[in-house]
Amino acid sequence: MLKLYLSYAKLLNFYKIAGVNIALSKTPMNRFSPTKTKKSNRANIETPIKKAQQAAGQAQTLEELKCNLQKFNECQLKFTAKNTCFSDGTPGSALMLIGEAPGRYEDIQALPFVGLSGHLLNRMLSAIGLQREQVYIANTIPWRPPGNRIPTLMEIEVCRPFIHRQIELACPKILVALGGQAAKFLTGAKEGILRIRGKWYVYQTTTGLKIPVMPTLHPAYLLRTPSLKKLAWQDFLMVKMWLHHAGELNKKNT
Repeated sequence: MLKLYLSYAKLLNFYKIAGVNIALSKTPMNRFSPTKTKKSNRANIETPIKKAQQAAGQAQTLEELKCNLQKFNECQLKFTAKNTCFSDGTPGSALMLIGEAPGRYEDIQALPFVGLSGHLLNRMLSAIGLQREQVYIANTIPWRPPGNRIPTLMEIEVCRPFIHRQIELACPKILVALGGQAAKFLTGAKEGILRIRGKWYVYQTTTGLKIPVMPTLHPAYLLRTPSLKKLAWQDFLMVKMWLHHAGELNKKNT
């Protein structure tokens, strides 16, 4: 009994040193209970995703989707970001470009692909005969992660219904995935961007519409690694050829 008392005394002393001065509950809780922990974690994951699916599914237009996204409070990224970065360009364009997540300048201006990476993207589009206003641009994640860190799996899954619905409502003829995270999101591929870029994939909407996807390198990555710009140029040439054969490139330039 004395040993047990001394053990409790040491534990209480540890709590005191650690700054623990209040009980969370009058009833002791077993935090290591497998059943309760699994059920709690599953509920914590499923509830925000279901709410996101409901909010995205209710939108019948892109404007309604943007409004629902701005009112959505189940993703913690929203509370550390300055703005919701929804889209830029022209909805209904044949070409839709999808990036990963907003950076500092995107967060400030509430627009995807501004700043240096945005200027480079504009030049890449111009090289295949398109202006920024002739395409539609979005991100898989609409809020900037703190410090531009990689979004967590939970953050990706909560945002997933919104970008899926955004693609459905924008109804592009072709998708370009800018960067590894966007490419994996749209194609389901497990390999890195250097392995999957330059190859055609197919994205299928929940309504069954199949859209060709071209994964390529993110403009921000190209700014850090200029020697790989030739690879992105090859990818964009393939996109140009597809648009040309589909009769979309000439139509957009007239």
